[in-house]
Amino acid sequence: MITNGRVKELRTLLGLGRTLSDSARMAEMSEKTARKYRDDEGLLSQQTSDRRYRTRNDPFADVWNKVQQRLELEPRLKAKTLFEWLQQTHEAQFPDSTRRTFERRVSQWRSLHGPGKTIFFDQQHHPGRLAASDFTVCNELGVKIAGQRFDHTFFHCVLTYSNVESVSLCFSESFESLSAGIQKSFWEFGGVPQRHRSDSLAAAVRNHTSRRELTERYAALMSYYNCDAERTNARCANENGDVESSNGHLKDRIDQALLLRGSRTFETREAYVAFVEELIKRANDNRRKKFLEDLVHLNRLPDQRLDTDDIIKGIRVSRSSTINVRTNTYSVPSRLIGQLVDLRIGAEQITVTHHGHLIQAMPRIVGKNQSAINYRHIIDSLVRKPGAFASYQYREEMFPTSGFRMAWDSLRAAHSEKVADKMYVQILELAAHESQDAVADALRYLLATEHTLNVERVRKLVADATIIPAPTDIHVEAPDLCDFDSLLTTFDKECPDYDQNNNETRAASLAQSGDHNDAIRSDITTDGSTEGTAFTDHPGSISGSSHPGRN
Repeated sequence: MITNGRVKELRTLLGLGRTLSDSARMAEMSEKTARKYRDDEGLLSQQTSDRRYRTRNDPFADVWNKVQQRLELEPRLKAKTLFEWLQQTHEAQFPDSTRRTFERRVSQWRSLHGPGKTIFFDQQHHPGRLAASDFTVCNELGVKIAGQRFDHTFFHCVLTYSNVESVSLCFSESFESLSAGIQKSFWEFGGVPQRHRSDSLAAAVRNHTSRRELTERYAALMSYYNCDAERTNARCANENGDVESSNGHLKDRIDQALLLRGSRTFETREAYVAFVEELIKRANDNRRKKFLEDLVHLNRLPDQRLDTDDIIKGIRVSRSSTINVRTNTYSVPSRLIGQLVDLRIGAEQITVTHHGHLIQAMPRIVGKNQSAINYRHIIDSLVRKPGAFASYQYREEMFPTSGFRMAWDSLRAAHSEKVADKMYVQILELAAHESQDAVADALRYLLATEHTLNVERVRKLVADATIIPAPTDIHVEAPDLCDFDSLLTTFDKECPDYDQNNNETRAASLAQSGDHNDAIRSDITTDGSTEGTAFTDHPGSISGSSHPGRN
């Protein structure tokens, strides 16, 4: 194959005074080709031209006008969709092998006649001017806490000039998580940027209004820090590209660090957060030089952080001893039925108070239309009305652990539904008033030992918990070593009386073959041990040993 390099080599040889034939031979081309490039001063790449002819017939020549009409009416149609349409309307005319040719034709039409595409404008960043933030889901990392899958999200904030970043662990894209993440970022940066940009989050933007105004709480937060709020257009992630790109780099760094660590399991949530924070610190150390420029232009922080927890007053407790908070249902003590309670809603916790007195603090539910019912709040009424258990709306919340559910299934199998429900409710009352762990141990013991499951037996085991073995107390009987003798290839066994029986059998066999004297010389002792030279047909025996041979 002739290349520009060979043409240059040919001309170099000719310039040194070589003959045309010698120069052509050394440049690995024919003399005719060498003469062509000797007389033409251009290179091979300068002489080639685009091919204007087809090497095969166009399979879509007859239908292309119809395809073009479709594209002009609806340019969003994909080449694959149009190709499948052609296969349906022209059966057996367009095999799958022609699909790539059709896709090239459609791509060429879009380049020449198609509509314009969206342009991405590269931005010039300035120190201290902009911080961009976003929520990024990290469930795909496969992190586990104490052996349990840990689904979580990080709030990720980045200074766009230096790329210094800050992360906050959260479990939902609520305003409380947004506020906590923004404030943590600003205080870690040591100042406030002039602008903060986020996606069109429902926690920050009223997306259902024509003007898409900021929510009052988010606007108050930005005003407190004297920071201008920006938002991107809906479904336009590229407008927040700095943090969107950093999200991928963040998860990749965490994933690589987990691979290097050799385990994705952590003892506590705090240990995992410290692990991630250390990765962020090392990454930020490499951006120190540009961050110092950011720091000069950051605005001053306020004296303290802003309390943005939502306060809701006057929530009435329903007759089912529950309250409804942002589409989710929570239970409270039944003594508050009909009373008004006040709520403080944080990012991960909800605090319930009544006339200024703390009632309870409960984890905030992630999601919508879910429930968190504590059986201790309703068990006293349920014991008086056990018939309500069968169709109770929140019955699944009445099984604190899988052991309780197994106990209920066992009672249902042994008794009628009414009797089983009544007995289970009484067991649940015992767990509420005594100890849930003690009752769970008693149920585990009764289910494992196939004892009859009833309330009195459970109550007795709870009162005398010492008779219940711990889950780790497992008795394993010692194996009989004689069971392993069949796996050994030598005649020396450690099973009692085996050597004596084996030697007697072997001696009888040798006597039948005329080698009875050899068997006598083996000096078989009365206790079954063998002395003297081992038999050659039994490898593994030890010569001169009075103990059984070992491999």
